[in-house]
Amino acid sequence: MRGAPRAMQARVGQGAFECAAGGGRARACSPETGAGPGVFCVASAPSRRRGRNTGRAVGPRGAGAGHHRGMSNLDLKPAATECGGREDVSAAPVRELLTGRTVQLGESTQVRRLLPSLGRRMVGAWCFVDHYGPDDIAREPGMQVPPHPHMGLQTVSWLHEGEVLHRDSLGSKQTVRPRELGLMTSGRAIAHSEESPRDHARYLHGAQLWVALPDSRRDIAPSFEHHAELPEVTGAGGLRATVILGELDTAVSPGTIHSPLVGADLSLAEGTAARLPLQPDFEYAALSMSGSAVVDGVPLTPGSLLYLGAGRRDLPLLADTASELMLLGGEPFAEKIVMWWNFIGRSADDIARAREDWNEGDRFGEVHGYDGARLLAPELPPTPLKPRGRER
Repeated sequence: MRGAPRAMQARVGQGAFECAAGGGRARACSPETGAGPGVFCVASAPSRRRGRNTGRAVGPRGAGAGHHRGMSNLDLKPAATECGGREDVSAAPVRELLTGRTVQLGESTQVRRLLPSLGRRMVGAWCFVDHYGPDDIAREPGMQVPPHPHMGLQTVSWLHEGEVLHRDSLGSKQTVRPRELGLMTSGRAIAHSEESPRDHARYLHGAQLWVALPDSRRDIAPSFEHHAELPEVTGAGGLRATVILGELDTAVSPGTIHSPLVGADLSLAEGTAARLPLQPDFEYAALSMSGSAVVDGVPLTPGSLLYLGAGRRDLPLLADTASELMLLGGEPFAEKIVMWWNFIGRSADDIARAREDWNEGDRFGEVHGYDGARLLAPELPPTPLKPRGRER
C-alpha cells in the first residue's frame, strides 16, 4: 500500500552488534509532556493505532572520508543478540541523551553509531542508525561498499550532501541525491552495493538507517524504491519538515512501510521556536545532523541522539542558529528479533542459514556492475544467543 505520490504541503498544528525490539521503561527523571528544560538522563554509548501507507493492516567539515560506508554493518566480529518484546514499554515522555560511539568501517572510515547503543537498541521499528560526515571526499573515492546481503529489514539512504549510486540483485541502478529517499526492502533476501559516483560532490554527509520488518512481512519479495519528491510540512516559527517515511501532521510519504512508524528531516531556521505535533502512542528520538538545536529543553550537538519516549502530543523545538535534525518514531516494536551482521531473523538458525546461503549459495542473487569482489560474511560468534530488552 502506498501513500501520496507527489509532494504536498501541510501546516504544523493541523492534524559486537546489539539489537532489540520491545519496551523501555520510564526513568525517575522523566518530564511531563511539554515540560521545560528540567532534568534529563544521559546515556553515553560503550493504545494501538492503525497506520497509513503500510504493507499490512496496521499500518566543521571532516577530513578525508575513505572507504566502506553505507547501508551495511561491516564489523568483522559482529555479536549476535536475541532481544526485544514489549514488557517494559513506557507511556511517559523521557529525555535520554545518547552521544553514540565511533565505529571503524573498513580501513579508513569512521561513523557515529547511535543505534544500537549501550543505552538503547530500538526506536519503534528503527533498529540501526549511523551518522557520518560532513566529510571532504574531493580527493577520495568516497563511499565504496561492495555487494553484500540483507534479510528481514529495510534500508533507508538519507543524504544532506553528496550522491550515492545504488545497485542491487534485482537489477536496480539508481543515484540517490540529497533529500531523496532510497528505500530498499530486503524481505527474504537481497544483495546490493553502494558507491560514490566517479564524478562526485566534494562533501558527503548523511545517515544510514535500518527498519526491522515484522514477522508477517519478513519473507516478502525484495524491492527497491526511489522517491525524488517527498511531502513537506511547514509552519510558523521557522520549521520545515520533509516526511521520509510514514505520516507527519497529515503529510504522508510515498515510501512503503510495514509497521506504524515515521521518519522526518527537520530544518530549523535561525530563531526557530516551534512545536511539532506527534502521536502519543509512538515513541520518538531526535538525531542532530547539523547546527545546535534545543529539543524539549535539551541542547543537541551534531551526531547525538535524544530519546524522547512516548506519550507526547507535541515536541518543542528551538534554534539560535540554522539547524537540521532527523525525527525517528514508531509504535514500539512488539517482536523479539536477532540481529547479526546484515541480517535480521528470529532465531540463531535463521542467521546461520542466511550466512551459509550468502557465502555458498545463490539465494541473495548477484549484483552486476560493481567493480570489485563481494563481501563475505564473517564467522558466527561462539557465544549463545541471550534474550535482552530494548534497554541495557
